[in-house]
Amino acid sequence: MGGPLIVVPVSALGNWNGCTLQGMIAGEGLIVDDYDRACELVELAGVIDIGDQQGLLLGDISSPSCYLAEHKVFVRWDGADSAEQLFEATERLLADENTAWDDCGVWETDGPAVLMDSAEAGSDLGVPYPDGRGIPEQAPVDVEAGRWRVSAVQIAGDVDPWVGVVRLLPA
Repeated sequence: MGGPLIVVPVSALGNWNGCTLQGMIAGEGLIVDDYDRACELVELAGVIDIGDQQGLLLGDISSPSCYLAEHKVFVRWDGADSAEQLFEATERLLADENTAWDDCGVWETDGPAVLMDSAEAGSDLGVPYPDGRGIPEQAPVDVEAGRWRVSAVQIAGDVDPWVGVVRLLPA
């Protein structure tokens, strides 16, 4: 559906319903579903309630993204000629004390999570699409339980490469 991407704790996957036919954006209904709520995000990252837990939204687009556990950052491939170039730009941003990080709130999680398209329902991960297109994409996120201060930065425009970084720091 084009994002945004969301990080959902494994324990909360059954409570994330994604895009539904009753939803307003992609459905034909008038009910605000989880995907509608996710699409309200205008910041680079943000926290969203999933029942009595929280998910972490990664911006409003579905750029190819990954989690680098050694840095506790999500890297968004907004535009680079290679993965090496993207990761080098990420390392520079992390090392530069003048990087202008946006504060994106505090995310509390009970441990391991899944990075996925917010349009998908958590209960559908691993279930083949009816039309044979495979299964919903997902990536494990090995994050420790705790409270994390979320900040983000995006470098785009005349700079090459374009990269988005969302970092987690102990809160």
